[in-house]
Amino acid sequence: MRKIWLLALIVTGLLLGMAATRWLSLPPPLRTEAAAGQFDAVRAKARLARVLGNEAPHPADSAASDGVRERLAAEIRALGLEPRVADRFACNNLQKSSGVSCSRVRNVLVTIGGGLPGKHLLVNSHYDSSTVGPGASDAGLGVASMLEVAALLKDRPLRRPVTFLFNEGEELGLIGARAFLDADPLSRNVDTLINLEARGTTGPVNMFETSEPNAGAVALYRNAVRSPVANSLAVSAYRLIPNSTDVSTFAEDRQWLTLNFAPIGNETRYHSPGDDLAAMDPATLQHMGDQVLQVASAVAGQDGVDMRKRDGERLFMNVGTRWLISFAPPSLFSLAALVLLVASTSLPGRGENGRGVLRGVLTALPLLLIAPLAGAAVAWIGVTLVGSVREGQFWRAHQPLSELAIYAGVIAAGIALLAAMRGWTVPQLRRAWWLLFVLVGILFSVFAPGAMVYFIIPPVIFSLGSLLGRRWPGVETGVAVLAALALFVTMGAALGLIQDLVNSGPLWILALFGGMVLMPWLIEAKPLLGSARWSRVAAVAAAFAALAWLPAALAPAYSADRQQQWTLQYVVGAGPDQPFWSVVNDRKPLPEAWREFGQWRLGTLPLGTRQRWLSPARPVEGFVPARALPAEAVARPGGRRVRLRLQANGADSIVLLAPEGAAIAGLGIPGQVRAIDSKGTKGPYTLSCTGRSCDGQVVELLVGPQPVKLQVTGTRWALPAAAAPLMAARPAHARPQYQPDATITIERIRI
Repeated sequence: MRKIWLLALIVTGLLLGMAATRWLSLPPPLRTEAAAGQFDAVRAKARLARVLGNEAPHPADSAASDGVRERLAAEIRALGLEPRVADRFACNNLQKSSGVSCSRVRNVLVTIGGGLPGKHLLVNSHYDSSTVGPGASDAGLGVASMLEVAALLKDRPLRRPVTFLFNEGEELGLIGARAFLDADPLSRNVDTLINLEARGTTGPVNMFETSEPNAGAVALYRNAVRSPVANSLAVSAYRLIPNSTDVSTFAEDRQWLTLNFAPIGNETRYHSPGDDLAAMDPATLQHMGDQVLQVASAVAGQDGVDMRKRDGERLFMNVGTRWLISFAPPSLFSLAALVLLVASTSLPGRGENGRGVLRGVLTALPLLLIAPLAGAAVAWIGVTLVGSVREGQFWRAHQPLSELAIYAGVIAAGIALLAAMRGWTVPQLRRAWWLLFVLVGILFSVFAPGAMVYFIIPPVIFSLGSLLGRRWPGVETGVAVLAALALFVTMGAALGLIQDLVNSGPLWILALFGGMVLMPWLIEAKPLLGSARWSRVAAVAAAFAALAWLPAALAPAYSADRQQQWTLQYVVGAGPDQPFWSVVNDRKPLPEAWREFGQWRLGTLPLGTRQRWLSPARPVEGFVPARALPAEAVARPGGRRVRLRLQANGADSIVLLAPEGAAIAGLGIPGQVRAIDSKGTKGPYTLSCTGRSCDGQVVELLVGPQPVKLQVTGTRWALPAAAAPLMAARPAHARPQYQPDATITIERIRI
């Protein structure tokens, strides 16, 4: 019985440890008072409050954006600096994209030390918001940080110029960054970039992207920043996903040494009305500002970037927020770790048969691989079963409860597996696990090379301890615990960040990383299972895994802080003579009271592949759809150049869509037509124009000789009066996210 209670105590401790993974990378606490020359988050946030004014959404080329820009310029002048506004109608040029986005953008720039020799340090963020929310964090965090850093740097002796670029149009597809590269001569006199973004409102500010190769950027970051949060796994993973920041555009044309920063805590407020000043954590703002000030001070204090010192890739990770560990080429370390592990698993200890030890280790390898995979399967089953009775993102308001249930399932699967492995000793299982761990790391690094940083230090620690244990048998156990602790501190910290990244799912991925962190501890606890029958252990483990989901199943799905995604749209032209009401949410069934508004069903509209709730709506008089009128068509080699004049008719955004497979060679506006590589892209072709200046704008398409069908979609960021009853019936904890409440018109033309 004593062993059972001790095992229960260990399991409880493991769950508490997993619950604390976010604490491993918390930003430093907010300073009550900033010293002279120190970043002051309170002052920076007050400045941002003045810039944002009434906190209305302010997308590019809107009246609200005009107001934000004017107040931003006033804050810059209040610092004793003179801003410059660069006005340009521009189109983006994203590689491997089948779409082009255009808008009129006004970039705001200010330079400190403009008379100094040398290349500029460019500090960049965007002041436009999404169409849905006020953008206090995305990217008000960057705006506030830049203003405060400019205030602190302007009176310091610098050795090179520093330019702050507050760009417009990032949310529409990095248009402001493209306008800067294409039309601003200063862009040719930059060698270093600090970019500021946000995907959340709280938590640490991660340095998640670097220039390639990264050796110079990592060295700069490590030497300058005193509270680092960064790892090469995040950098490698970010390169694999189809996400973009201004760095994506800058990197296409320039070889600047680059550091990219963003917080990711509480994504439920991102691109929503909840991204307001009240939600912004001042400690997060302070963490961003401290890092920007420290890096900018280091760069501005040197003459320029020595390109010869930028070669090579580095693995790196933060340990807490005190140290950044950086490694030389990963292959050497992974090879060394593998050699040490092979040696430690092959050499017998006192009283051990060498051949038997090696055989036991090798036969345990495939069995131990089952543990994290079984944990992931248990997690998937749990999410699926709870989701079958609680549709939608049931974990949204209280995600840690679901995370703990997932880790409980991993522990249950691990204990059941170890109970079945009675023929293997703990030393054999230790050696097998750490050998498997390194092999998984090597495989992982094939796809994400930066991941290897987490698969080196703990197994090296264990290998050294295992070798020492051949002479002093008591050493191995202590070092095995030390290796498990090192894994928790390093990979556990990364797991805390991954939890925020996958908050919209799939949650079962957490079981794979959680399994790697937990398994070394479970192996050490194996003797506590004693001679218990496997069937009894498995039954208790299954019951434990099931009961762990009870809190997540009973907790409210949404809260005032973490609300449900819920966008209401009135769509005209999606079907023959029939408008629709459309609710875009997490597919959770609509409240019973909504039956009075129509017969709702899940379906799609010609607005993408996402399923939404649809109901026929009554026609509303007075709407005129956005149109694209013929302006010019001339022959060109291999096809035609077609120009269309946009007629907004009240739409804030107009999108021309051609189906996948259409003969589209280029999209844009006269003088800025972007070539489209049909072989390197997938999906339909889109040419979008957003803002007031799109009304009457001529767009240009390079097409083949055959007619092309186009869908013309106009979006007005407002609903008709007939939507008032539906808006009033919106659930209490629901708000638009990513897409605004809108009126959408659809027309089809042939060119």
